[in-house]
Amino acid sequence: MDRGQPSPEPTAAVPRASGPCVIAPVRAVLRLRRRVCVLRQRRLPLPSAGPEGTGAPRLSCTSGAPRSTLDQPQFFTFDGPAELSFRTPRKKRRRSRVVLYPETSRKYRPRVERRSRAQRCLLLLVAIVGFQVLNAIENLDDNAQRYDLDGLEKVLQRTVFGQPAAVGRVVALMRDYLATHVHSRPLLLALHGPSGVGKSHVGRLLARHFRAVLEDSALVLQYHTRHHCPEQRATQDCREELARRVADVVARAEAEEKTPLLVLDEVELMPPALLDELHGFLQPQRSHHFHNAIYVLLSGAGGAEITRFVLQNASRTLSLRPDGARSARAAAAQAEEDLRASLRALLAHEHPLWQAAAVVPFLLLDKRDVVNCFRDEMAGEGFFPEQARAEHLAAQLSYYRVAGREFAITGCKQVVARVNLL
Repeated sequence: MDRGQPSPEPTAAVPRASGPCVIAPVRAVLRLRRRVCVLRQRRLPLPSAGPEGTGAPRLSCTSGAPRSTLDQPQFFTFDGPAELSFRTPRKKRRRSRVVLYPETSRKYRPRVERRSRAQRCLLLLVAIVGFQVLNAIENLDDNAQRYDLDGLEKVLQRTVFGQPAAVGRVVALMRDYLATHVHSRPLLLALHGPSGVGKSHVGRLLARHFRAVLEDSALVLQYHTRHHCPEQRATQDCREELARRVADVVARAEAEEKTPLLVLDEVELMPPALLDELHGFLQPQRSHHFHNAIYVLLSGAGGAEITRFVLQNASRTLSLRPDGARSARAAAAQAEEDLRASLRALLAHEHPLWQAAAVVPFLLLDKRDVVNCFRDEMAGEGFFPEQARAEHLAAQLSYYRVAGREFAITGCKQVVARVNLL
């Protein structure tokens, strides 16, 4: 080029640069331009492939030629048309997403949806209530087992003759009351019946049983009206003594978390002031330890009403025994419920104390019940309990004879005296 020869390039002359560092990049650009133009011409359709008179416009690779927007390709590739047609698409490999944690920081689980505090408090409350219910159920079983009511029922059924309904009601009331230790009111049992039917005997058996299971004789109080409050003693002194003794028993039982038993015999002989004092123990304003107690009142009040009921329903009283028919027993149970209601109404006129009491009537004893009393007493005194001898002794007593049946007028009251004469 220094000698004035023409340049071998077919294009227009390129102005000389000041050095070889400028000419080499220009030549490279020109070669790339020619290569691009050749590739574009290969991809455009031939003029004969289209309809007549509508040939595709030729691509001008000159730098100054104007271009149409149709001459511009949609995409660029170095593959020829033949290679593009036979090219199979490749399946994209699915990459598993891997969660990368920084090495220098602690790893945390993704934050879950935020829960409400009220929902957590509700779950905690449900758990506490469930735990308390389970604990209460366990305490019910433990408190009832402490008093061995099953053993008490067996003893009463075996040693108390002719009173299966009364014994069953007494045990059922005690079982319901002793299921828990804390109560809102005491249990007041009123055992009513004529003389010799077993009221005092049941009171002695209850006192003996509770002394054994409570392991503390001070938690059992036996009060006899004729002995602790005779007629010559002042009523106010009797009232103060009764209040003091009851307060000592219930306070000691509260300290030991046990339920005491208070048996009061011959209540029909009590002055009205003592009945008022007993009624005051049942009031809700009294201290709570007065409410956790069992009061058993033994009284002959209403004995005439019970005697009249038994004599008028002599055919039904048989159904109160285990060997009676089921339908007859149901009818007699309804009759006994009516008897309890009439007794409560009769006693309520004498004193309001009986309105809060659970009345348990003791019926007249049949002649065979008196025979069993003689045999039991003979065995206890060391005599052989011969059946014929017991029947001979029972025949010496007085009886009500109604509807082919015999009911003892004095019950088993004279049994001990008769056996002592043997």
